[in-house]
Amino acid sequence: MTVSPAVSGSLRNRLVLALIGGAAVLALLLFFAVRNYAAQVAQQGQDNILEASVSSILDAASLQDGVLEVDIPYAAFSMLSTPSDDRVFYAIFQDGKFLSGYEDLRPQEPGKARNWTFTEGVVRGERVRQVSARRTLVGLESQTEVEVALGQTQDALSETLDQISRNAALLGLGFFLLTAALSFWISSTTIGQLNRLTTSVTRRGPQDLSPFRKPVPKEMAPLVLSLNSLMRRLEQSLSQSEDFIAEAAHRVRTPLATVRSYAEATLHRVERKENRDALRAMVRAIDESSRAAGQLLDHAMITFRADYLEREDIDLVDLVRDIVRRLTPIAEMKDLALSLSGDPIVPYSGDPILIQNAVRNMIDNALKYAPVDSTVDIVVSGESGVQIKVIDTGPGFPPQEIDRLTRRFERGENASGTIGSGLGLTIAQDVATAHGGSLILTNQPQGGACVTLSL
Repeated sequence: MTVSPAVSGSLRNRLVLALIGGAAVLALLLFFAVRNYAAQVAQQGQDNILEASVSSILDAASLQDGVLEVDIPYAAFSMLSTPSDDRVFYAIFQDGKFLSGYEDLRPQEPGKARNWTFTEGVVRGERVRQVSARRTLVGLESQTEVEVALGQTQDALSETLDQISRNAALLGLGFFLLTAALSFWISSTTIGQLNRLTTSVTRRGPQDLSPFRKPVPKEMAPLVLSLNSLMRRLEQSLSQSEDFIAEAAHRVRTPLATVRSYAEATLHRVERKENRDALRAMVRAIDESSRAAGQLLDHAMITFRADYLEREDIDLVDLVRDIVRRLTPIAEMKDLALSLSGDPIVPYSGDPILIQNAVRNMIDNALKYAPVDSTVDIVVSGESGVQIKVIDTGPGFPPQEIDRLTRRFERGENASGTIGSGLGLTIAQDVATAHGGSLILTNQPQGGACVTLSL
């Protein structure tokens, strides 16, 4: 049974979220950086215009007979025109005294003035950007200081900044979407290396325990090294298991056969009935032990080979004929006959050792339940799928138990008094499953059982 590993989230999703999170932060930084830089550039442009307007007004100031005259040029205000019709305020001061314009517009404080001073203020309830500058006029007998303050509302600049903000937001959104798309592509490319390794492992057959030799990123090298080490240990373990099963089969069956031979020889020399009965019980127990041990080892071997299937091109008719020839003496001892029929040749690619074990157990099972002087029929056909049928004329399978008789150690109610371990049909079922087939148990209409190995 395959055990699903504990899952703690998706590595790909974590990588995508990390990349998208970084992209979102960068998009916000890009938005604020572009907006602030554009706002500074736009503000600098307006400040330059205000500065030029104030300069033209100061240049128009003059002293005529000691009287200050300021003829404000038309260009001084026309250059401040905007699509939003921003309002313009001005104020002219002579030696700190208000002369003309809007008295709310106050100049810079004396003693803190620089050549040009830009400030934010409120004039008649409206926020303005204002600049003030000074100029000293010298006449024949006098000198005076003229200061001009000029302010303009920020409606056009606000609209410009809103447009810049929208464009910066679109730029940031486009950057984020592009980066998010690249994040998915990057994560797919990165995780793709791991997926390809997973696919390579999945596609391997149970016989392929060779190490992985394809180039992998250096971050995956420790994983591949661990997999190769596991493959090497698994191959050694499987080899040791196969050797152990073969050795155990030999060491268990041989002593039991020897003990049975001695018991039978002793049985022929003993005359007392109670002693002969005891020896017969001993022979029966030895047969049961020998059969159980043999089938347990067969089942272990089949379980091993089913995961390590070694297919060969074989003729199933020849294979079954050889089994029938070997089991014929056993059948004759029970006054039974074996009959092989079906197609003359049935080619198949499978594991001959597993199929031999399955067919031998099927025939042996039929020999146990077939009545004396009857025939066990073995039919091998390949017309409608490869099938090997073993048919007897015994009591058949109990209908209410037929679905569970292929389970390990399961025996029918009619098996009492018959030597067996409940593994024969299990072995045949496992062999069928290993070859992609099934084992079908049915009862004959005229009586008897039919076991079909479908490959």
